[in-house]
Amino acid sequence: MANKSGALSATKITKMKEARDKIVVVTAYDYPTARLADASGVDVILVGDSVGTVVQGRSTTLGVTLDQTIYHTEMVARAATRAVVIADIPFPYCQLGPEEAVRASARVLKETDATGVKIEGGASRASTIRAVVDAGIPVLGHIGLAPQSVKALGGYRIQRDLDRLLADAAAVEESGAFAVVLECVQSDYASEVTKKLSIPTIGIGAGAGCDGQVLVFHDLFNFTDHAASETPKHARVYCDLNQILQAGLREYVSDVKTGAFPSDSESW
Repeated sequence: MANKSGALSATKITKMKEARDKIVVVTAYDYPTARLADASGVDVILVGDSVGTVVQGRSTTLGVTLDQTIYHTEMVARAATRAVVIADIPFPYCQLGPEEAVRASARVLKETDATGVKIEGGASRASTIRAVVDAGIPVLGHIGLAPQSVKALGGYRIQRDLDRLLADAAAVEESGAFAVVLECVQSDYASEVTKKLSIPTIGIGAGAGCDGQVLVFHDLFNFTDHAASETPKHARVYCDLNQILQAGLREYVSDVKTGAFPSDSESW
């Protein structure tokens, strides 16, 4: 297990807002990517249920199981020495009520070295967030676009209702969450929410007014099955791994086919 002596905590993440220290969050789903994120100075590593769409090739996140979440979180937490590791509680545990959410969250902390969990939903999840926090488990809230409600919403939609957004944000804060993700929220609304809350806001497609930002690892590096030009509007490609890896693999295929690999120096 990694040495955690210099690790951040949920409490320290909350205090970063007061210090005006921007919070950097990235998703990771395995040991190598988590190790890279941790070594690069990322503050929070999120084991998102986005593993369903990014790694498993699903069209939504709904098929991700709790066992799969624990499997990926255990690897990520083993790699992190500094960053806080947060695991998404997958559908439908939080939708089933506080008792099921506490049971699922407790399994995550018991079977991994994660710091806490992320719970999607605002005012409708207030009692669930409070129950998990009261069980001694740090909670990262998540409002705005709700991927776990994609079937009910009829797709992924930008949150444009300021009153509802403010009510959801207040409910998440009052329930004891240490921070809250704002996903695909109109930027001026996200700034308004950020000013109202004492806990940090972590934006994804919510503008620069948030206290921090989160992006999916695979979007950061175009480590996907689409061209960089198809990257989501809210993401920025810092390195086109798709292009680099395809070029390397094509060269490997060519070398094997032509007999250029392996050479004498690469053979016993």
